[in-house]
Amino acid sequence: MSNLKELMQNIPQIGKVEWIGIRPEKRNAVKLVDEIMVTEKDGLFGDHYGGLSGKRQVTLIQKEHLGVMSSILKKDIDPALARRNIVISGINLWSFKDKQFKIGNLVLEMTGLCHPCSRMEENFGPGGYNAMRGHGGITAKVIKGGKLKLADEVTLR
Repeated sequence: MSNLKELMQNIPQIGKVEWIGIRPEKRNAVKLVDEIMVTEKDGLFGDHYGGLSGKRQVTLIQKEHLGVMSSILKKDIDPALARRNIVISGINLWSFKDKQFKIGNLVLEMTGLCHPCSRMEENFGPGGYNAMRGHGGITAKVIKGGKLKLADEVTLR
């Protein structure tokens, strides 16, 4: 039987980048992209938030959590309305707590949970904020930059 520390390091799943979006200006629409450059200094090139905080250069959310929100709100969820940069499928993002992980050639480090803001009520309608609680994804800083592309693999480093 494995101890808890060993269990927490056992992440054999391989995730996949399903969607990429940047927010060029605060409160403006999210711009979808198929690929984008990511740097240690600025995060995602062209995203207004990337260079402001070393701890929140990139935001990620699980595709599976968008499905939970869709079920709760009883409507389809457009990832752009969640205002995260990257939608990942097939791997539990919370398992990267206190760890570095790879997306393609990039190396990121989880810095915290990405909690919903009051904008979720505006974007998803009544109950949007509470539907997203516990499903808002994670924040990360860039350890090694490069090009991020749709379908890139996501793994523990």
